[in-house]
Amino acid sequence: MSDQNPYGRDPYAQNPSGQQQYGQQYGQQPYGAQNPYGRPTPNGQQQGQPPLWAPWYGIPFPQAFLRFWKKYVRFDGRASRSEFWFWALWYVLGNVAAGIIGAVFNVLPLFDNADGGLARLWALATFIGFIALTVRRLHDVNLSGLFALFFIIPPIGILFSLIVGLLTTHPGGQQFDRPDRG
Repeated sequence: MSDQNPYGRDPYAQNPSGQQQYGQQYGQQPYGAQNPYGRPTPNGQQQGQPPLWAPWYGIPFPQAFLRFWKKYVRFDGRASRSEFWFWALWYVLGNVAAGIIGAVFNVLPLFDNADGGLARLWALATFIGFIALTVRRLHDVNLSGLFALFFIIPPIGILFSLIVGLLTTHPGGQQFDRPDRG
């Protein structure tokens, strides 16, 4: 029996150089090519950090914390779901840590006014950044950042941010990219 497919094609859809041809006709990058937006390539390796104006799909948990502070008041560009949800987790961890520290220091007689003050300070310090992150997340799903005005009404704002965090990336969101801003 021959290794040749009866239809005259390579049974594994590869060309002689060994690169996969599947998907290239649809504008996909060849196997192992560098992806400019930080998504892992098909072989699973990360190709470095994307620029700040681009979303970072599949961002590692520690990097989400640093990226949030680097883009603290940037309302342009986009943010991936992983950037959004990892920051939400960092926010919760910060609240828990502030609560524990506040409770411990509240027991000490020297720090009578520490109850909840640290948690309020953490919330105040991250409030504008979280709105900016939500605007970037809205851009990634191809919606106007003006929808972030729902934060004015707290119960609706919380529900709205949960919904925005669950939506998938939309290709039309690229219109909000600003490579000129770096």
